[in-house]
Amino acid sequence: MEKLGVIGGSGLYEIEDLEDVREVPVETPFGPPSDALVCGRLGETNLVFLPRHGRGHRLLPSELPFRANIYALKTLGVDAVLAISAVGSMREDIAPGDLVVIDQFIDRTRHRPDTFFGEGIVGHVHFADPICGVLASMVAEAARTTGARVHEGGTYLCMEGPQFSTRAESILYRSFGVAVIGMTNLQEAKLAREAGMSYSTLALATDYDCWHEDEEDVSVEGVLEVLRRNVATAKKVVRALAARIPGSPPTPFADILENAILTDPEAVPLETRRRLAAILPERFRP
Repeated sequence: MEKLGVIGGSGLYEIEDLEDVREVPVETPFGPPSDALVCGRLGETNLVFLPRHGRGHRLLPSELPFRANIYALKTLGVDAVLAISAVGSMREDIAPGDLVVIDQFIDRTRHRPDTFFGEGIVGHVHFADPICGVLASMVAEAARTTGARVHEGGTYLCMEGPQFSTRAESILYRSFGVAVIGMTNLQEAKLAREAGMSYSTLALATDYDCWHEDEEDVSVEGVLEVLRRNVATAKKVVRALAARIPGSPPTPFADILENAILTDPEAVPLETRRRLAAILPERFRP
């Protein structure tokens, strides 16, 4: 992997220690991304940072321009994406302040675009294992260097929001055996896979949702208090991960669309080819 993209979640709006920093506004066929992308070097690694909710936290989870965000990272040459996300813990052993390197998703969203395909082109990528195992292992190694408690593996339930769960929902989701609950990462993972990029989520546990009888129900104030501590740890993880990128294996998904598109190239409308040029195999490009 050669260029690292970092998507910062709630509370993470910048990465310190970047050198040769420049802001790059990117227009995509799917509109503007959440904010200007910040490009620079962290040690020997080229890095692109994007605040998921925009600086100042302006965008609801359901308002996020997922396709524009991933497409913008792809056009800037990113091939590995670390997505950092504040989450609620759904397990007793995952305490607020813990880090979880997740490996699976369950989708409970309803209103979100989550594919680049359509409008004359049909593709189906394999998604049984939605996280890149190679990148996730590197993220877990980097996380352990911080001294934080790290859980390697676990399922992220992606809910619609912006409201937190009802108590009945929280108890139901616990019965699914999930590790954490959040509102943002599944669509990113699907789109990154279609774009041929490695993707890993570092989940920052901030609370116990509302299922825990001995803990206060989740509140914005409580989340923010833990989040401030988690964000400092997350920045250390980014620095440690950046040091592992040089010499790492290439992403295993670079050629994923070679055999995933069912549509005859001659049948794909020219405008669709132009719109998706950054991710399509050579035979489909205009």
